[in-house]
Amino acid sequence: MNIKTFFSKINLIRIGLMIAATAIILLVVPRADRQSYSYELNQPWKYPLLTADFDTPILRDSASIHRLQDSIEADFIPFAIRNAATGQENIARFRNAVHTDLSPAEINLLSSLLTQVYQKGIVSPDLYDKIHNGNNTKIRALSRDQSDANSQGVIKVYEGKNLLTRKQAFDFIDSAYTAATGGGNTGQLKASVARGLNSVITPDIVLDTVVDTKYRNQELLSVNGALGVIKKGQRIVDRGEIISQQIYTNLNTYQELLLSSQNDSTTHYYFYIGQTLYILICWLILYIFLALYRRDFYNNIRSMTFLMTFITLFIVVSTLVLEWNPTALYLMPFAAIPVIVMVFFDSRTALFSLLVTVLTMALIATYQFQFIFLELAAGLAATFSINHLSKRSQLLRTAVITLLVYCLSYTALCLATDGNLDNFTPRMMLMFVFNSLILSFAYVLVLVIEKLFGFTSIVTLVELSDINHPLLRRLAEEAPGTFQHAMQVSTLAAEAARAIGANTQLVRTGALYHDIGKLESPIFFTENQHGINPHAGLNPETSAHKIISHVTAGLALASKAKLPQVIKNFIAEHHGRGMAKYFYNTAVNNAAEGETVDPENFRYPGPNPQSKETAIMMMADCVEAASRSLKDYSRESIDNLVDKIIDGQIADGLFRESPISFRDIEIARNTFKKRLATIYHSRVAYPELKTASAKKE
Repeated sequence: MNIKTFFSKINLIRIGLMIAATAIILLVVPRADRQSYSYELNQPWKYPLLTADFDTPILRDSASIHRLQDSIEADFIPFAIRNAATGQENIARFRNAVHTDLSPAEINLLSSLLTQVYQKGIVSPDLYDKIHNGNNTKIRALSRDQSDANSQGVIKVYEGKNLLTRKQAFDFIDSAYTAATGGGNTGQLKASVARGLNSVITPDIVLDTVVDTKYRNQELLSVNGALGVIKKGQRIVDRGEIISQQIYTNLNTYQELLLSSQNDSTTHYYFYIGQTLYILICWLILYIFLALYRRDFYNNIRSMTFLMTFITLFIVVSTLVLEWNPTALYLMPFAAIPVIVMVFFDSRTALFSLLVTVLTMALIATYQFQFIFLELAAGLAATFSINHLSKRSQLLRTAVITLLVYCLSYTALCLATDGNLDNFTPRMMLMFVFNSLILSFAYVLVLVIEKLFGFTSIVTLVELSDINHPLLRRLAEEAPGTFQHAMQVSTLAAEAARAIGANTQLVRTGALYHDIGKLESPIFFTENQHGINPHAGLNPETSAHKIISHVTAGLALASKAKLPQVIKNFIAEHHGRGMAKYFYNTAVNNAAEGETVDPENFRYPGPNPQSKETAIMMMADCVEAASRSLKDYSRESIDNLVDKIIDGQIADGLFRESPISFRDIEIARNTFKKRLATIYHSRVAYPELKTASAKKE
């Protein structure tokens, strides 16, 4: 391959499709650098032996951590600060505030009561809550003499139940004062005195948030510390091992460390490059197959665009489903890939499309071996169950077969990996059922693809071959001779197509419509004439124009009826660039001496057949029409007729643009001979029944 060929337009489009598909897939592929695992607590580990790639700390599981943390929080003795000067200052303030409202004896009594309260200790509300909400009612308080700047203070432990809140302190003073003054009930304090007491009863023991947080975190830190280390190369978990709480924690720790290792940009790029190469290799498998064995598809931009787009979109949707739920991946009907591709291409292309899709998805699937085995088994079963999708009911049968293969394959995997059916989950069976139900509706996707890419499925061809189609009904009513000719050509061409391995249904349907242009002027064609020949009064060139125009008229009718392009090809190519030889020869024979006849006026617009199917139909059309003029239907005369017509078409170069081979032409030739000999075989004359008198004579 030279440089010019490599950079041809079609090659650049192929390369562009591959690069675009790879880029789209990489955008949705998870960014995990290494194998990601899906596992559940108290379920068996379904992967091979997992060993540590690096030293991994053994941490406590979350439940143990929470229990220990709750225990530490409950038993922790809070740290507080006790300011010895607070009581003295508040008592002095109180004496100054009430010296005009109370007698000296009352002031001394209340001051004494305040002293008792501060000796017990008054705590702040937040500290009081900590004492009474935990298991431990003690506090650790640092007593500091504020008058001595160099005082380091002394830590003392206080029993929380002996400490007072502001309300308790006030109630104590009120009760003691009432009892000492001989009052009957509490509340004997004057309003001004009560306000004064409230203003000076303030906590002298408050929470030391800095020290308390420091020591509390130190104790909690011991809970989060590692219990040990899994050395590099040591086992983390083995296949079939039940994932306990501790193993679950170890796996989570290992996964987190793997994720944090992505901060190494060099390692990250290596994995990204690896993913890119993996996807490109999968595409190359498909490209090489098409280039070697399906050259017609490989050179068709529309076909390549559909194939790459379909596979890429399927992978993208499957990846998004996998991100939502790893096990939900089995809801995706991978078996629909070969079914849909086979409708528009062939079974080998369908199988390679399935292979490329499954291998690409295996890059991110959780249980790779299980995924590849299940999807390939189901996809192959779906492919083998449908040879040609001609009826929607076939999809239902395929869905049932696929479901059975899924269940059987999953059972085999459970037995092969675990040695029992303990992990045979009904949830997977339910997913397989939904998967098969989605597959049974693949017909809808076939219709969408037909509209988007202009393809024609076998289902559509079968529907078009129904003789109740409006165009065929009109042909049968307005041009019955042409209709019978089309039916015979359809049968002949389909037999030949089957013999050489061409698309039988396409040939059969195309042959039915190839002459619909004769509906414009049916009487000008021999098969529709009944004793009257309208060509008798016309010159050869006008008659030829009437005959040739049935091609353009047929294309106009096909466009109006919205027939697919593959059917229009049969209308345009069934005469190719051949000539209306009867009228051309007549014009040449009738021409005056020295007068030239332009052969282009007698030539069909074409083009010549571009496919095996239209080439076969051209042969069948001419052979069937000519066979009606035979007077002798012996095997020899039929063979000579077929040879003469096909040899003439070869000599005129009508098959040069078709991929049909000489071997295919010979097979088709022999098929026509056998079929015509069967149609026109001689019949045995039935004897007449003699009367009694005739017998005597």
